[in-house]
Amino acid sequence: MIALSLAEIAGIVGGQPYDVPDLSATVTGPVVIDSREVQQGSLFAAFAGERVDGHDYAQRAVEAGATAVLAARPVGAPAIVVDDVVSALGALARAVVERLGTAVVALTGSAGKTSTKDLIAQLLERKAPTVWTPGSLNNEIGLPLTALRATAETRHLVLEMGARGIGHIHYLADLTPPRIGLVLNVGSAHIGEFGSREAIAQAKGELVEVLPEDGAAILNADDPLVRAMASRTKARVLLFGEAPDADVRGENVRLTDDGRPAFALHTPTGCSDVTLRLYGEHHVSNALAAAAVAHELGMSVTEIADALSGAGTLSRWRMEVTERPDGVTVVNDAYNANPESMKAALRALAAMGKARRAAGGRTWAVLGQMAELGDSSLAEHDAVGRLAVRLNVSKLVAVGGREASWLQLGAYNEGSWGEESVHVSDAQAAVDLLRSELRPGDVVLVKASRSVGLEKVALALLETTEGEVAVR
Repeated sequence: MIALSLAEIAGIVGGQPYDVPDLSATVTGPVVIDSREVQQGSLFAAFAGERVDGHDYAQRAVEAGATAVLAARPVGAPAIVVDDVVSALGALARAVVERLGTAVVALTGSAGKTSTKDLIAQLLERKAPTVWTPGSLNNEIGLPLTALRATAETRHLVLEMGARGIGHIHYLADLTPPRIGLVLNVGSAHIGEFGSREAIAQAKGELVEVLPEDGAAILNADDPLVRAMASRTKARVLLFGEAPDADVRGENVRLTDDGRPAFALHTPTGCSDVTLRLYGEHHVSNALAAAAVAHELGMSVTEIADALSGAGTLSRWRMEVTERPDGVTVVNDAYNANPESMKAALRALAAMGKARRAAGGRTWAVLGQMAELGDSSLAEHDAVGRLAVRLNVSKLVAVGGREASWLQLGAYNEGSWGEESVHVSDAQAAVDLLRSELRPGDVVLVKASRSVGLEKVALALLETTEGEVAVR
């Protein structure tokens, strides 16, 4: 973070200093919420969670080097005490971003936010110092923490924004006003909370409503609900996608033999070929979105294509492909799941298995619950089970309770009557099954909502091998 005195911070957040011997003492390190991450000069923000109260660790944080604590009550250590730590953190983030004048890029969407954010970060980092959201810290705490990592050298701030209700995006965008706003898609994620895709579109579109006239709204030309958001912004609109009228578009989209997307990238400055290191055709849309942001910030089509072709994943457990020494490939996509991302991952699995099938390799889909789907849950899980059969996935392993049984039921109703699908109770049962049946050349996809914890399956499969594993 840029250097700020405790007096300045107190003024910004409207807080009261307690046990502060010197208000001119300066915060020069990062703002953190975990006392184990404190560095010299940090500001420790104390939150009272369901299980742990950060105020109990305030003195430890100061002893570790924190200049002070941002707290809701006195803590027996130098502190700025406020009524609401979340609001204070947001106010501090807004003040820092305003002082820096950094170009803020904000993105939202139902699926692909983190993967796209990682691509944007890798493109813009080639141009100038860039700070981006780590993982999926895209809420009212994670977003300001990311913004507060920016320094005087930072030229681009890339912020992922999530929403669980109307008004959430507007709140986040008000904390760190963006000049560029990107909306990826409107899908079924969190439909149980929103009630309809139209309500989701209303929430996601709040991002383009806050953009300034000299800003840019980057919209998915292939998603009608996103394209329609053009009428909700006063900013200039830039379309991306495979549609013929997209300003940044992909043509001749195809998959390589091992399932990596390749396409011709067209921007207003020219055309260049791209072959991604990522797996699955769904990454084409993510790459085009990232390319549109990079174009808007002055990168040439050649620079963009070269950066896209070299970009990988920055966040764990998102189509993380690892090849074991024995020839088994594990695809850990277990960070989260919704109907759109689940179907995209299955198609990627099918593409990866195509080249291996001739040599006897098989494809395994180890799938669990997709959460927060509301009344559509049964139908969506059934549809995923059916798709696994249509894609000729060798074996579906449905893990968990009711929703997993719906996955298997969909596969069964689509014609999977033999041993092509199986329902197991938990992650350990899935691991036991896979350890006994996997053979060289097999590809295993592991995917479910974060709450299911299916990453344990992928990690267990990799821990059973000896020697080095190759992350691709």
